[in-house]
Amino acid sequence: MTMEMDRRLLLKAGALGLGALAVPGAAQLIGGRGFTHGIASGEPRQRSVMLWTRYVPVAGGSGRLSWQVSRSADFARIAAQGSAAAEEEHDHCVKPVASGLAPGRWYYYRFRDAAGAWSPVGRTRTLPEGPTERFRIGIFSCANMGFGWFNAYAHAAARRDIDLMLHLGDYYYEFEQGRYPADAERVAGRDIDPLTEAATLAGYRLRHAAYRRDPDLQLLHRLFPMVMMWDDHESANDSWHGGAVNHQPETEGPWAVRKAAAKRAYREWLPVSEQDWDSYEIGDLATLFRPETRLTARSEPLSLGAVLGRGGDPAAALAAFRDGPWRDPARTMLGPAQEAWLAGGLRRSAAAGTKWQLLGQQVIMGSARLAPEVAGMMTPAASERVRREVAAGLAAARAGLPFNLDRWDGFPAARDRLLRSSLDANANLVVLSGDSHNAWGFDLALSGAAAGVEFAGQSVTSPGYETYMPWVEPAALARVSVAFNPQLKWMEASRRGYMILDLTPARATGEWLFLDTVRQRSTAIAGRHGMTTARGTNRFG
Repeated sequence: MTMEMDRRLLLKAGALGLGALAVPGAAQLIGGRGFTHGIASGEPRQRSVMLWTRYVPVAGGSGRLSWQVSRSADFARIAAQGSAAAEEEHDHCVKPVASGLAPGRWYYYRFRDAAGAWSPVGRTRTLPEGPTERFRIGIFSCANMGFGWFNAYAHAAARRDIDLMLHLGDYYYEFEQGRYPADAERVAGRDIDPLTEAATLAGYRLRHAAYRRDPDLQLLHRLFPMVMMWDDHESANDSWHGGAVNHQPETEGPWAVRKAAAKRAYREWLPVSEQDWDSYEIGDLATLFRPETRLTARSEPLSLGAVLGRGGDPAAALAAFRDGPWRDPARTMLGPAQEAWLAGGLRRSAAAGTKWQLLGQQVIMGSARLAPEVAGMMTPAASERVRREVAAGLAAARAGLPFNLDRWDGFPAARDRLLRSSLDANANLVVLSGDSHNAWGFDLALSGAAAGVEFAGQSVTSPGYETYMPWVEPAALARVSVAFNPQLKWMEASRRGYMILDLTPARATGEWLFLDTVRQRSTAIAGRHGMTTARGTNRFG
């Protein structure tokens, strides 16, 4: 799509109020007039919270909105109020910050247009201040609309024991319809807009609009504040600071332009700040750090396939790779500025007596190699591609290398620096991760020293090993993987859902909740698993 076509699309989108129309393949106008996509809140602090809505006025009408925040659902006691303009320049999205609030309290909020019509009423919460005995966080990642219904969002939205929602990325997927999922895999009624890959500002806005039509996602946003971060699919698959696997400059233009468009649409359509990374104080109980691991400084990804594809002795090639490029200290996930920010934040948080240091980030930090038993589990049903990938993973494991270099496993020196900064700070580190689509519990260690624990969550809908390796019984895969990887303490390789992190001054407990299905709308829970770490141990027990 040319930049001129994108400009024309944006002009037409503004005239019609939503941005959905002339992208090739778009079948329908999504949205309408008025409050088109509900309301939301995010970026909670002790005395403020960001509100969000999208409002498209009728032709010739005003986009001026007023908003109110109240301690009570009847709005008898107004705690904060103000006004905002829903402008075409920002795709009619507004993000006012309500300030002057009290710490650790639930509030209600709403918007009103110039004609007196009200939005739905939402509920939000400020973060606590001072001594805090308990706090619960709902944790999500990897919600691909085509693969099913957002039942995890629906289940969490019905709860009243969660204080904050945390989304670890892959809030939506950028692929064209028919690719991940293929048409035969797509659940009926879960179509996207545009039908083409989202690669321009107009396309990213449309994709946000399509996902935000989902009633369960709207309800979750309406009833709880959310802290959010992007992973790769909010821009392009396996993105890094200089490109992405599925970005082709010759047809899609400069990566810098696409990256800027993805970030702009994300910040328009969601209650998020303009800061690439930030932290949030949960009283004296925890500091939640929100880093950026994709678009700012991440080094170009390494590839086991590229190493093995050069010919010659595979073992020698992998050994040279292991001792050279893989260990290169210049390779980074965060970049020097962000590494320094996080190290300083961990140090200040622990020195202040804050009980827990939470790192909510995108990709798995624990180290994992492919267990040799997997080779014997393959059947004739395994595709040739899977056989090649398994063979590469097993060869890597024999060389002491992990199988997934898009995770922190592909950046071992950077991971060591992060864990060293946490140990030096005497932090109680709890890492919260998404991206993998499966559920994991890792002990994190550096040179034998217990450095923290990791709760890595399963996806909302995106498929995991049960789809990619259907010839392996999930429990058997988990068993051999845990036995082969010292840091891996538990794994579930077949079900979708979300996590809860329950914090007290003495313990951090994670619970994985597994939904019965994503193929139909249902909030039935098919299973749960919990793991706990005691403060001061930096390990599960």
